[in-house]
Amino acid sequence: MPVPIPRQRAIPAAESGQAQAASPRGGSAEESVKDASPAGRTPDTAGNTTDKVENNTAHTNLTLLLIEDDPAGSPIVPDMLDQAGKPIRVRTARNLTEAGRLLTDDVHCILLDLALPAPGHADSEDELAVLRHVLELAPRHAVLALTASGDAERGAEAVRVGAQDYLFRDELDGRLLSRAIRYAVERKRSESAERRLAEGRLRAQENRRLERGLLPTPLLEGSPLRFAARYRPGRSRALLGGDFYDVVRTPDGTVHAMIGDVCGHGPDEAALGVELRIAWRALTLAGLCGDQLLGTLQQVLEHERADDEIFATLCTVDIAPDGRRAGLCLAGHPSPLLARPGKPARLLPYDNNGPALGMLPGARWPRMQVELGAEWSLMLYTDGLIEGRIGQGRERLGQDGMTEMIRRQLAEGLRGEQLLRAAVNEVRRLNGGELTDDVAVLLLDRVP
Repeated sequence: MPVPIPRQRAIPAAESGQAQAASPRGGSAEESVKDASPAGRTPDTAGNTTDKVENNTAHTNLTLLLIEDDPAGSPIVPDMLDQAGKPIRVRTARNLTEAGRLLTDDVHCILLDLALPAPGHADSEDELAVLRHVLELAPRHAVLALTASGDAERGAEAVRVGAQDYLFRDELDGRLLSRAIRYAVERKRSESAERRLAEGRLRAQENRRLERGLLPTPLLEGSPLRFAARYRPGRSRALLGGDFYDVVRTPDGTVHAMIGDVCGHGPDEAALGVELRIAWRALTLAGLCGDQLLGTLQQVLEHERADDEIFATLCTVDIAPDGRRAGLCLAGHPSPLLARPGKPARLLPYDNNGPALGMLPGARWPRMQVELGAEWSLMLYTDGLIEGRIGQGRERLGQDGMTEMIRRQLAEGLRGEQLLRAAVNEVRRLNGGELTDDVAVLLLDRVP
């Protein structure tokens, strides 16, 4: 936490090095640039002193807006220089109405007299009503509270309400006020940065909770099949992309698995993927399967997509209750990989691959019957797993490269979650870094 500026006695001009020159205060509002150069410094043609103090943050003159009611017209603000040796400009306003007109983007700090009455609060018991009004009027500006000497309690309360610091009216001198302005401006910048960071973290936490809630929970109660999944979105700092998957077991003992990919990688595509997954689960539990299910999903896609060019690929598998056979439907999606003991892993047939959802109105998706056997592993994946590059060239891993990689990893004894983790990590390593596309992989194993 920044340390408040210590209160100190008024420093005469000879000690502070600041010339005390009164500024004219004619009219209701004015701006004055104090041209007070300390002894031994020569102003250059731009009005700046030649022996400037280095300050990486001071590239322009600081501007102070003084809000105080001074009927006698005696100035209370001495001449000041910022840390770079430039004169600090001062604008004066006699009331909050004038202050609102002078409060432009080039104002860096506000010096507010707490004795000034707030509009509509003349009889208010709130001694800081004027400060609260200014904080509402200028939420992005640094504010210094000006109070009477010895009224430290009121000044401290002003800081608690939202001012960056407080000063005593009869102790102002150029050096003290210049330092207080710089401190208030930097503290306000720091507070604003911390607030934006906290807001960003809160939004990120909320997004993570939302995205975790949207990821599926497989419904496999009563099934002997083992399930594993791996998900890696291509969007930076996201948990959910355009890829989606789900697994459910219907009352007749059939296990239905699905994996899909909406074209694109943004939040709209992720939302559409979630809608398709939820619709697939509802339709599957309602008894739809194969071509009828995919046709209905295409209708959902056509109604929910933001653009007619958006499409989605899909792979669905329905595994018979005995676990030895499966029906396979492909809608423009890569074919699953089947691994069995004593046989090399291979891709399931994809000759009857239908079009992606949303591409052709009235399309059909034939259902192929596949023999699985007594013991097997079935891996469904999105194209993010096979479209990564190999090294620095333009060659991609492809389905053949992925098949060889999985064969080798199975031979090394990798199974389940460990296999999927190793596969995704190796694809990233071959690509030379993070993959730009979403990756979703799920694995179903049947072990007698």
